[in-house]
Amino acid sequence: MASNQMPLRLSTVLSIVGPSHSISRKPSFTFRTASATIRNRMAFSETPSSTFKVIDSHLHVWASPEEAGKFPYFPGQEPNLPGHVDFLLQCMEEAGVDGALIVQPINHKFDHSYVTSVLKKYPTKFIGCCLANPADDGSGLKQFEHLVLEDGYRAVRFNPYLWPSGEKMTNEVGKAIFQRAGELNVPVGFMCMKGLNLHISEIEQLCTEFPSTVVLLDHFAFCKPPKNDEEALVLSQLLNLSRFPQVYVKFSALFRVSRVQFPYPDLSPLLSEVVSSFGASRVMWGSDFPFVVPECGYKGGKEAVHLIANQISLPSSDLEWIMGRTATQLFQSQLTAAKQSFH
Repeated sequence: MASNQMPLRLSTVLSIVGPSHSISRKPSFTFRTASATIRNRMAFSETPSSTFKVIDSHLHVWASPEEAGKFPYFPGQEPNLPGHVDFLLQCMEEAGVDGALIVQPINHKFDHSYVTSVLKKYPTKFIGCCLANPADDGSGLKQFEHLVLEDGYRAVRFNPYLWPSGEKMTNEVGKAIFQRAGELNVPVGFMCMKGLNLHISEIEQLCTEFPSTVVLLDHFAFCKPPKNDEEALVLSQLLNLSRFPQVYVKFSALFRVSRVQFPYPDLSPLLSEVVSSFGASRVMWGSDFPFVVPECGYKGGKEAVHLIANQISLPSSDLEWIMGRTATQLFQSQLTAAKQSFH
């Protein structure tokens, strides 16, 4: 597909998370293609009972065992939890969550066919985050471009532990994908599961060299409430990343970051510091479905944020940013920039 021919579905998906203004009716949006004008009443449109959309900025889906024949798991990565989309939709409905960013799971590794099928089936409900392939042969750049331009993914995840042994995310392949992501207005998410301190220099270098690429720090950059000076230093490194205006923080997978059980009250000081440093408009909630389900339930993962916010008397306007407005604005800005880039 030529670069100036963005898929209709991509435009449709991103319009679901457009600016949310307080209105009392469901708006209609008009999309124009070369061949037709399509009017689509969006599932994410405002309802009288809500003035913003609740968006889950981080979750996964994978094929059910029955679907694994068509959508095979990567060998050795067979899931031990149900994570199919029907289960997700049930959880979202029960919790009052309007939409989500689906992050490609390691269970399917670089085979994005299952997530792509979900995005195509529910174009007004989900947007996709693909997984960067840092293979030595450089094929990952072409794969990334295909996933964005052909399949409509609107974010990409850098998993540093998938890079070849001895290589860093700042190698030639990493820089190429990171730079291209900025050109395509696609945010890059970083998964620093083994510690932000191991990857902070790479993240800072990429942010410095490519300031137009938006960065998402998954799961609070895996910074737990500090127990010693070393951990406090790592937390300060996270907060110092706020100096890069393109960096956003996902207040996600709370059960992975907290040292205590639901509702994770030890995270209240961390949320307060992150909001103080980044501003609520650069912080977004994410559940980490389906892993959250056996921890506190999907709905509990959402409710925990409200309880933590109450602990620190977070203004309701800030909580709205975290629970949906940030993701809404971020991906709407990507749509606007994408239109400008490809027209």
